[in-house]
Amino acid sequence: MALPSFNWWGKGSHKGTPVVVTMENPNWSMVELEAPSESDFQTSTVTQEKARGKNAKQLTWVLLLKAHRAAGCLTSVASTLFSLGSTIRRRVISGQTDNNDSTPSTENKTVKTRFYNCIKAFLWLSLLLLGFEIAAYFKGWHFGAPKLQLQYIFTAPFGVRDLFDGLYTRWVLIRVGYLAPPLQFLANVCIILFIVQSLDRLVLCLGCFWIRFKKIKPIPKQDAIVDLEENGFFPTVLVQIPMCNEKEVYQQSIAAVCNLDWPKSKILIQVLDDSDEPTTQLLIKEEVHKWQQDGARIVYRHRVIRDGYKAGNLKSGMSYSYVKEYEFVAIFDADFQPAPDFLKRTIPHFKDNEDVGLVQARWSFVNKDENLLTRLQNVNLSFHFEVEQQVNGVFINFFGFNGTAGVWRIKALEESGGWLERTTVEDMDIAVRAHLHGWKFVFLNDVECQCELPESYEAYRKQQHRWHSGPMQLFRLCLPDIIRAKISMWKKFNMIFLFFLLRKLILPFYSFTLFCIILPMTMFIPEAELPAWVVCYIPATMSFLNILPTPKSFPFIVPYLLFENTMSVTKFNAMISGLFQLGSAYEWVVTKKSGRSSEGDLVSLVEKETKQQREESEPNLDETKTDILREQKSRQKKHNRMYTKELALAFLLLTASARSLLSAQGIHFYFLLFQGISFLLVGLDLIGEQVL
Repeated sequence: MALPSFNWWGKGSHKGTPVVVTMENPNWSMVELEAPSESDFQTSTVTQEKARGKNAKQLTWVLLLKAHRAAGCLTSVASTLFSLGSTIRRRVISGQTDNNDSTPSTENKTVKTRFYNCIKAFLWLSLLLLGFEIAAYFKGWHFGAPKLQLQYIFTAPFGVRDLFDGLYTRWVLIRVGYLAPPLQFLANVCIILFIVQSLDRLVLCLGCFWIRFKKIKPIPKQDAIVDLEENGFFPTVLVQIPMCNEKEVYQQSIAAVCNLDWPKSKILIQVLDDSDEPTTQLLIKEEVHKWQQDGARIVYRHRVIRDGYKAGNLKSGMSYSYVKEYEFVAIFDADFQPAPDFLKRTIPHFKDNEDVGLVQARWSFVNKDENLLTRLQNVNLSFHFEVEQQVNGVFINFFGFNGTAGVWRIKALEESGGWLERTTVEDMDIAVRAHLHGWKFVFLNDVECQCELPESYEAYRKQQHRWHSGPMQLFRLCLPDIIRAKISMWKKFNMIFLFFLLRKLILPFYSFTLFCIILPMTMFIPEAELPAWVVCYIPATMSFLNILPTPKSFPFIVPYLLFENTMSVTKFNAMISGLFQLGSAYEWVVTKKSGRSSEGDLVSLVEKETKQQREESEPNLDETKTDILREQKSRQKKHNRMYTKELALAFLLLTASARSLLSAQGIHFYFLLFQGISFLLVGLDLIGEQVL
């Protein structure tokens, strides 16, 4: 039905005069409408004024609420800054640095001192040049345009130059003629290495995308699963748990391994204890004895002399005569907790694949959200497992063994020469030798094994030093064997260039040299330039790719980029130590564990052990108590430390950022500023576990 149209008759006043309206639709009757009176207008006006008043009050409350929230945020920020300032003050007053660290160090003292002195020399030189450049700035020199500086030098009359202008003119000529060319050459070399490494990472990401798109994953043969589930055919498996003074986590790993879903007659568990603390040995023995009473086939083995560290421990475990009765060996570090179905999901991949020597599971982390340091480690390791190892496992059947959460065919270990103590990366060593003997590896991205991440920067730093010095030792030792090996040229190229040189040597070299040395120096020698895309765009893109496997970590993309550059100083130092076989390259320090998931169990076990010792022998009880008190006392004396190299680099980068501010170089300034702050926070040990 069409709506009626209205026509107004007459021009009566609005003071009660009726207004008649006709409607064109004949089905509608005529009605009379009375115009609104003056009182109605007054009522409407009052109502509108009340509404305006109400809206004004609501707006006021909204503004007050926002102001309250803003004040709360400011209070929170002020409280955080005050707490941070107090922490820094205590850290400085304590005077604890990595130079007076009493714990075992992974760094050679001579190399450490020389490296630190080189960084200090760069720092003092940058401070001197900054003062010189500030003075030149107030003299009217143009920092952002080296060509204009040269034009001024060659056109200005000599008489108008004072002593300072003469000195600065000489400095500019030295820069242009002698310093800028080699610095620009080194920068170009690092840029080329940076691009090559970025392309390698991009190819790995594309390979991971292809695996996901095609849903490619290793699948065991159906008859292998049938043998386990229906026929009850279970091969014999030896399980090894190497440990050393790890009383925080031994209990959970032993319990997890003893609960593996595998026939007891087909499995033997070796607890390979290298602990030199009597209390720890006693606790581990008691735990093994408890599981033996519950029916588990588990044995305790202890070495008095720790020759060869973990490699020597594993080698000792394989030397027993009963090992010949077993076909496979599964290895779990002391902080790893395999799921009950771990063996049922890994062993079937060996069935009818006689050339498969290793099946590796990925790691997952029980404390990945503990602090900023663990979150950043989770990003890095997730990319390592889901992208690097999965792509290499699918396309070339080779990757570095992670040292734990893996199952080896014992025949592959024996044919490859077994465990060797020649490096601190025995896991990578055996993987390289097995690959050269033709064995293939399988990586299972969907099989996870829980473990811990280092929660303190000190522990993480020592772990990274070992992980980056060991591969360089191994490269020196294995290079002749790789060249002589009877494998394809592609496999030799992959192992030499991609596996060792690009990912183990070039990455820490260019990361430290380009962003921590060359970039600050180009601020004082502007004739040598680094493009903005090198400083900002490509690193941001690579960080974005690295963080893709952990989408929940996207808020940490900037801290991740800055932290990776910060860690480059430790990785570069470790790489140099391993490459030139310096003393620190052969030092093994066990990564400190927190054992958060088993603290309660550990306390109950200590109480149980104390009670048992009281019943058996009073002198032994006193000795145990003394050891426990000594350990508690040493734990109370622990301090967060300041790291001198990181602090020196922090001030170097902040000095360079001040110089770039004078030149109005936006991207370079912000990068140097935030990178300097990152080094400062890490140098003050504010990123990980806070003790004091």
